[in-house]
Amino acid sequence: MSEAATEKRPREIDTATISDADIERERAQIGVPQYEHGLSFNRVVSEDAIRHYAFGFVADDNPLWHEPDYGATTRWRGQIAPPLFLTTVGINETPKYSTPEEKALFKGLYRGVGRYNVGTNWQLFRPLRAGDVIYVEMSVAKVEVKANSAFSGARTVLDAIRHLYVDRNGMPVAVRFENFINAERGGSKKVSKHADIKRQVYTPEDIAKIDEVYAAEQIRGATPRLWEDVSVGDEIVPVAKGPLGTLDIIAAHLGWGLGSTYGAGPLRYNWKTRQKLGAFFSEDQFGVPRSMIRLHWDQDRAEELGLPAPYDYGQMRSNWLTHAITNWMGDDAWIAKLDTLIRGFNFHGDTTIITGKVVNKRDENGIRLVDLELVGTNQRGEATCDAKATIRLPSREAGPIVLPQPDEELRERGARMMAEAVERNRNKR
Repeated sequence: MSEAATEKRPREIDTATISDADIERERAQIGVPQYEHGLSFNRVVSEDAIRHYAFGFVADDNPLWHEPDYGATTRWRGQIAPPLFLTTVGINETPKYSTPEEKALFKGLYRGVGRYNVGTNWQLFRPLRAGDVIYVEMSVAKVEVKANSAFSGARTVLDAIRHLYVDRNGMPVAVRFENFINAERGGSKKVSKHADIKRQVYTPEDIAKIDEVYAAEQIRGATPRLWEDVSVGDEIVPVAKGPLGTLDIIAAHLGWGLGSTYGAGPLRYNWKTRQKLGAFFSEDQFGVPRSMIRLHWDQDRAEELGLPAPYDYGQMRSNWLTHAITNWMGDDAWIAKLDTLIRGFNFHGDTTIITGKVVNKRDENGIRLVDLELVGTNQRGEATCDAKATIRLPSREAGPIVLPQPDEELRERGARMMAEAVERNRNKR
């Protein structure tokens, strides 16, 4: 090996562009089940996996996620997982692409282009418990192209990936649409508008104000929030998240399993991934090939892209918004629908305060519902994320909630998923 360098390598500008060919290939993928490299982080739901996710990724100390004995005293009769825990599970049984045409269609898209999570849309049908095995089918659901987007000033592609989660019987557990913007980094207005922002420096008084929000947080828990007692305009108790730091990103990796989710890992796993997905890596300032996701913890990489600091994962804020909802609604309620929107970067050093209120209340054929709107605001007064949620609440008059049911299309697709997988396995004998 050569002697250690005394100076960092000069900054290299990302110049990757979005090609017409890639856009057409992604459009051709709409509705086609996709093979996924690697295994889900959790092949079987376990008490520890649930607890680690709540601790590391959501930073939510609700005992319903952590303590089986506590869960046994609730309507769920045991520990259940936080609502968005599904992002860590899901065995994908879609077979590998076998023909040259399939391989060409699903070869990596938009290489070297920035890909940003901008929110999720969820329908949730039942909770996950220890011992559950979940299967997932994923496919492109939407592709939209903007020639001169407000995001970057250059061409961007907005796509949505549908994830259908089913149990061993093929019954849908949830469906999720993950929304992304693919943007050419070189001309990104979103990046350049943050170029003059400095990492936040806090005074003891600033920290004391954040600590007050942490101290005032309320977990509704075992006290039912009855539909009759809720009024439009009611506000939730705020939830604090921050100041964000590297430890929070490490904890997120431990709880969420980003090694499997993003196809990277430590040491030999990193090397193996690099042999398959070389375009997912670039050399750092010391000449070492590193995963592109290092911009979530690597200060130098953030500065190369014109950012003041690394930033979080969009899924973290989706979970933070959900944390504020479950705090408010209590153990006996259920999030039926959730739409989150990630509006901007959440840099290391930033603090997010999540607030929200009830915006609607209604009775739909005996199902007692409320709608919440939430927003996450940083210390600069910028709204960086928000959510809309529909909650099923227990009722003094109507009694406990009834879990929502998937529609016919989802039930049919779930049953077909499992039947197709069984047939493939039978043919392997």
